[in-house]
Amino acid sequence: MNRASLLHIIERLEGFLGRLPASIQKPVLDELTPLKELFLQQRPPRFVLTGSNKFSIQEIVATLFAWTPPAASHDVLMELFRWQTIDLGGHGTIALLDARGADATKIPDIEEELKSQAADVFLYLGDEDGAPKVPARELENLGTFHSSNAAARVPAKIVGLVLHDIGRVARPAHNGKAHSQVTGRSRLQSALEEIQGVREHLLQIFELSFTGTDANGSGTKADAQSFMSLLARQLPNEARVEMVRIARDRAAQIEIAQSLVKSTTAICAAIGAQPIPLADLPILTALQLVMVSGIMYIGGRERSLRAATEFIAALGVNVGAGMILREGTRALLKFFPGWGNVVCGMVAGAGTYAIGRASIVYFLEGVSLKDARRTYLTSRKKRAEPTPVRTRKIEALP
Repeated sequence: MNRASLLHIIERLEGFLGRLPASIQKPVLDELTPLKELFLQQRPPRFVLTGSNKFSIQEIVATLFAWTPPAASHDVLMELFRWQTIDLGGHGTIALLDARGADATKIPDIEEELKSQAADVFLYLGDEDGAPKVPARELENLGTFHSSNAAARVPAKIVGLVLHDIGRVARPAHNGKAHSQVTGRSRLQSALEEIQGVREHLLQIFELSFTGTDANGSGTKADAQSFMSLLARQLPNEARVEMVRIARDRAAQIEIAQSLVKSTTAICAAIGAQPIPLADLPILTALQLVMVSGIMYIGGRERSLRAATEFIAALGVNVGAGMILREGTRALLKFFPGWGNVVCGMVAGAGTYAIGRASIVYFLEGVSLKDARRTYLTSRKKRAEPTPVRTRKIEALP
């Protein structure tokens, strides 16, 4: 399913919302917003690299994102002070602006780049050892670039990085840790926290082991995974889906998928409760298919309405004639005012939630199709059960 198909579905839904009562339109639109951000406005995460100019971009990206670059990439010149797109071997794409070493003549160029496309995260690369102080000019540049990132919808985060080349001879240990590992991190932490406008956006300082970019690996996988997992939680919605595909972080994938299921369930329940017999069937079906294909994509698969339809059918939910018959029965309840509409909304919401839960356990948690079908049946029953109303004894007035 390409972006044009998704846009068409969203446009149909927005057109349908105009037929709903005004009191319903705003809550539904509020739930629609994260769906549009996550999938319709989806884009690669944007990173600005500042600080030490010790390693090449290929080496840094390989270490940070657990990526083994193709051999030909070593001969490719990466343009400085301009946004460039890097494909991480089919797992995802990032946009990177290398601002390291910028002098006064290049700073305006970088500021123009940030006006055209705002950064999501600034990565400050500190030296493992060497000079006892972090270069003042690079710190000043970081503050300047962050202030120039005014086009960002939310203020960009800042992450400090210290790369250790484990191929070099380690310095004498101090309290069980290499001396450079102690001073490098603390020195960078102190330097970044002293800059006004930087410390309030500083997330964390990471120490990653750089091992080169050969076929045997690129950096310590566990350290790189922690770094990517943090980004998957902190990036804006537009960039989160691409980042979780890159990070392959199961917890972050499930978190986004649950948000997708929550919003889709709320929208379907609101639409299903409206007294518009049969007219909402295509909308509800399309939303459920988009939800399933979105969960598939979060898990690293291609978006496909056909594959989503096949999965729903495998759960025992016939998207074709069977669903129309069942949903047609549900629609008949709308001819009974009041309680009929409430029941219709509960049925639509319960069915959507159950399909979403089954999709999560199958595509993200790796359970069998049989277990996914069991999850669907259990979730639908639980969601459809009315919540008991708690009563409180009211004391008589004196």
